[in-house]
Amino acid sequence: MKKPPEGGFLLGPVFRTRKARAGTQCARSRISGASRRKGRRAAQHPGHESVLFGAIAYRAHSRQNTAKRSPRNSPEDTMGTAITFKRPDGKDAAGYLANAARGNAPGVVVIQEWWGLSDQIKGLCDRFALAGFDALAPDLYKGKVVPYHDTDSANKEMNSLDFMDATTQTVRGAAQYLSRNGAKVGLTGFCLGGAVTIIGATKIPELAAGVVFYGIPPEQAAKPADVKIPLQAHFANKDDWCTPELVNGFEKAMKAAGKSLELFRYDAEHAFVNEQRQAVHDREAAELAWGRATEFFRKHLG
Repeated sequence: MKKPPEGGFLLGPVFRTRKARAGTQCARSRISGASRRKGRRAAQHPGHESVLFGAIAYRAHSRQNTAKRSPRNSPEDTMGTAITFKRPDGKDAAGYLANAARGNAPGVVVIQEWWGLSDQIKGLCDRFALAGFDALAPDLYKGKVVPYHDTDSANKEMNSLDFMDATTQTVRGAAQYLSRNGAKVGLTGFCLGGAVTIIGATKIPELAAGVVFYGIPPEQAAKPADVKIPLQAHFANKDDWCTPELVNGFEKAMKAAGKSLELFRYDAEHAFVNEQRQAVHDREAAELAWGRATEFFRKHLG
């Protein structure tokens, strides 16, 4: 099986793994500089490209279909609230907001995995709030949350997402909301959200720092030379799609561009932070990454 090119993506035909090898589900996404028109193929419109993210592969082990939800992340245990905020284009967007106890706290925008704005992502917002940050997770799927076992639906939802609109409008709107009183704002995301974080680092002027978890977008969407903020990144050595080789390529490109990057590798699986997916969760790696991420944000956001 040939390897994907450096950068963690393929243009054109979908790259598929052999079904016999761990049942890997690869997801094809579309990125464009303009709004994507539904029902038309990307090839019919200049600037629209079908992109296969190395970041957004899901290792579908059969035991993951029975993943249990963590009790601390059940809806009744969340400390935040659902809000509506404005995008730069004036449209409304929804999200989950958890506020820190202190006033005028720095903010962190938290971007979902390909499952949607799940209880697990809300739980991470709560953790950021307890750590002293106002945390807002924008709902990129507009209310749709996919169960962990339903990879086909997750793939469908992600393929329907206009990544550029999501980043430059919805995610930027969330950053503007958190910075409305002058607070510094950071951006973090997981898998799909990791790719969005790097795109946001090149296109959202309100950001002061970003933390990436196992996500790399194509250079057509976000060139390392265009990154405008310090980045910290966390990757899994056992991630068989966003591979160590692809991570090395990203690190090399960032260094060549003279950009600020702290990059950490863990002997873990893709999505190792997600405690609701016990088949891939690595508690030790997740807690180490969490400590590094919060310390990084404290350094750059205050």
